[in-house]
Amino acid sequence: MPRVGADEKLQRLLALVPWVAAHDGPSLAEVCARFACTETELVEDLRLLFLCGLHPYTPDTLIDVDVADGRVWIRYADYFSRPLRLTPAEGLALLAAGTSLLAAPGADPAGPLARGLAKLAAALGVSAEESVDVSLGPAPPETLQALSEAAAHHQQVELEYYAFGRDEWTRRVVDPYAVFSAGGQWYVSAYCHSVEDERLFRVDRVRRAVTLESEFEAPDGPRELTVYRARPDDPRVTLELEPSARWVVEQYPTESVQTLPPTDGPVGAVGVAEGTGGRLRVTLAVSEEAWLERLLLRLGPSATVVEGDPTVAARAARRLLARYPGVASPPWSTSG
Repeated sequence: MPRVGADEKLQRLLALVPWVAAHDGPSLAEVCARFACTETELVEDLRLLFLCGLHPYTPDTLIDVDVADGRVWIRYADYFSRPLRLTPAEGLALLAAGTSLLAAPGADPAGPLARGLAKLAAALGVSAEESVDVSLGPAPPETLQALSEAAAHHQQVELEYYAFGRDEWTRRVVDPYAVFSAGGQWYVSAYCHSVEDERLFRVDRVRRAVTLESEFEAPDGPRELTVYRARPDDPRVTLELEPSARWVVEQYPTESVQTLPPTDGPVGAVGVAEGTGGRLRVTLAVSEEAWLERLLLRLGPSATVVEGDPTVAARAARRLLARYPGVASPPWSTSG
């Protein structure tokens, strides 16, 4: 039996808690069958809940777990009934993480977690369909399960995968080392035979995953499960960002960040006057030019290329405009 990692245990525990709480004492056998674990593993997971709570760890701040006569009950602590006060950014982050959790094996797509996320999405003005469109949605459960099982049994997988950086669909055979979640997304860390190197694949960009009969030998030692690692020979670009574009620092890995004094011009709806600070100068690694094109087109006049190729956005804009004859050239098509 392959050893289950801490990340997988945590994902299973987060998924089973709302399901068990909503079913008023399901049997241990039923929970084990739904979440693909043994009774010993389940009991060990449930013991962790006794330690989950808030200071000062009084009964009203701890989750209550009761196992008796082959059944289990989970009752939330009193503080779960208190309304949350979230900023829009916190709400979107919670929506992304919760929606990703719905893809975990055993999670109930119509259960209390799904209903709570639907209410949160409505409060944020985002529909469930829109959350999928903006990459807040889950990876396909069947794909996630196939990749997790292949990683556990050291079986190779053939992927039909959308390479976001190159904007194309690719087909490749991989050795899946580990499946994990980060930042509201599911990833598989694998050795890709097409490039003969390790790569990280987002599961929601996998259109098809076929488990092969061929097996692979897993490398020794723990794997470094990071979402992005820049290569030494990747080009770098330095951007000056207006206050409204400071989200780039939060969303993408940066190699350096320098705060610049605010400009003397008028402040927009999102700017220095609202406490977002001044302009930033950031340096980013660019593994694929298509990614940088998308970023610069999204930023528009809110970013200026100060080091690197300043014509990247202009080239991308010209390609887009070529598809729409007669459309006037926008102001950002010739700017950094």
